[in-house]
Amino acid sequence: MTPSQNGKSPACRFCGSHSLRTFVDLGLSPLCQSQVAPADVDKMEPFFPLLALICEECLLVQLREYVSPGDIFSEYAYFSSFSDSWVAHAKTYVDMAVKRFGLGMNSQVIEIASNDGYLLQHFLPHGVPVLGIEPAANVAKAAEAKGITSVVKFFGRQTARELAAEGKSADLLLGNNVLAHVPDLNDFVAGMKILLKPGGTVTMEFPHLLRLMDENQFDTIYNQHFSYFSLITVDKVFASHGMTLFDVEEQPTHGGSLRIFVRHSEAADRPVSQVVNDLKAREIEVGLDKLSGYAAFSEKVRETKRKLLEFLIKAKRQGKTIAGYGAPGKGNTLLNYCGIRTDFIDFTVDRNPYKQGHFLPGSRIPILAPEAIQERKPDYLLILPWNLRKEITGQMAYIREWGGKFVVPIPEVEVIP
Repeated sequence: MTPSQNGKSPACRFCGSHSLRTFVDLGLSPLCQSQVAPADVDKMEPFFPLLALICEECLLVQLREYVSPGDIFSEYAYFSSFSDSWVAHAKTYVDMAVKRFGLGMNSQVIEIASNDGYLLQHFLPHGVPVLGIEPAANVAKAAEAKGITSVVKFFGRQTARELAAEGKSADLLLGNNVLAHVPDLNDFVAGMKILLKPGGTVTMEFPHLLRLMDENQFDTIYNQHFSYFSLITVDKVFASHGMTLFDVEEQPTHGGSLRIFVRHSEAADRPVSQVVNDLKAREIEVGLDKLSGYAAFSEKVRETKRKLLEFLIKAKRQGKTIAGYGAPGKGNTLLNYCGIRTDFIDFTVDRNPYKQGHFLPGSRIPILAPEAIQERKPDYLLILPWNLRKEITGQMAYIREWGGKFVVPIPEVEVIP
């Protein structure tokens, strides 16, 4: 059992059970997307427990809600369009969806957590009406500039009822990397049930817990991710709200994600595919259907921390300079858990002007424009968004001109000449 907070025993955000135990403890961490402004660099910064728990009853891996979604997402620094590979992934999805679901001018596509329009923009050339739901006003403004109508609200039952009453029910209701971000999981899924047309389809993408554990992707755990899903568990979540998961695709994004396809349970025209059953069988084979299958992960994480620090200590003792690439949430989890600050990493760079000139939370490592790499010529470039390693090593290949090397920290330290 996990310790109580303020005298209250925590309850599972899905099934309500109070039988929770530690999955992995990553210590204390600041909010991972809260870059520090220069004027605030000498001020105190709040840190929160980064303790992932697992429910003994439903096996949902989860974090407790120490900070409200409004504090995290109302003003957000993550703009999806700054990743070329992610935008390309979105376009491929749209082309697939238009063909598979027969979408046209009489259809309605709604994206939950639509960010800066990185995905919905690709429906426009097809003549498909779109609507974005995005709680961060600053990010939604960028989508509006692309011609994408955006509702600045959090999604749940209330928002779904409001939109349905306005005739905005969805033929296709989608969300990429949002399901993990909602603390009230049942309210969120119930809202999808309300907003989806009788014959409509929900697609959701999220990091796959199987891959997180198998490839030691502990840095994808941070305080804006409240839940971590296996296919077994996410199927239970939707089934409890009268929805059936009928198909699934494994995607390479974010270190290995699932794209699930969901319908109303009463719309039995689409049977559950064999792919769903096969993937569940794989999860069962490695033990994700029982509590004991999760027991070894913590030590695996601790050993990765030791190996990364050993590499950095050796490099600095040899007089090497090290810079970072990127300012992603996963990078902040990694740096704060490992205690890596400017004694190891001189600076990091990011393509997003919204982050440049600020400092990483906790570590206070300065965030500069990518041109700083060419100017300062570091010996090593630590790729913090390691899921984009192919894109980044291609963009920054010129570091080899002075003998620079790339370093990828996950699943283990790898140096790429």
